[in-house]
Amino acid sequence: MYKKIMVPVDLAHADRLDKALTTAADLSRHYEIPVCYVGITATTPGPVAHTPKEFQSKLDAFVKDEAAKRGIDASSLTKISHDPSIDLDETLLSALNETGADLVVMASHVPGVPEHIFASNAGYLASHAPVSVLVVR
Repeated sequence: MYKKIMVPVDLAHADRLDKALTTAADLSRHYEIPVCYVGITATTPGPVAHTPKEFQSKLDAFVKDEAAKRGIDASSLTKISHDPSIDLDETLLSALNETGADLVVMASHVPGVPEHIFASNAGYLASHAPVSVLVVR
């Protein structure tokens, strides 16, 4: 049914991703397909890493751990953004095209007041992606 899963991950909040990571791993094992974990970083120092190279190393370590822990075939893709807070949606769509995934599994954040002002990244991707998007709350 599906051939590849893309999972956007925010390494700064990896502790809040377990439900989405578990869902992606379950689907990966069920359909015997690989998972590509996508991380987006800026060119400037951030809470996870000081450089994109350091971020890539941390994402690779995260993916290696996830693959071993969950028994799946996994890879990583780091996308560099000049300002992830502004162009995260477009960067995720670009990553989707680059990975060739036909399913996105992503975590949702807890809705609140900001959603009345700003649209969610998961909502944007679900509305604009040419593939199925499973948003896990």
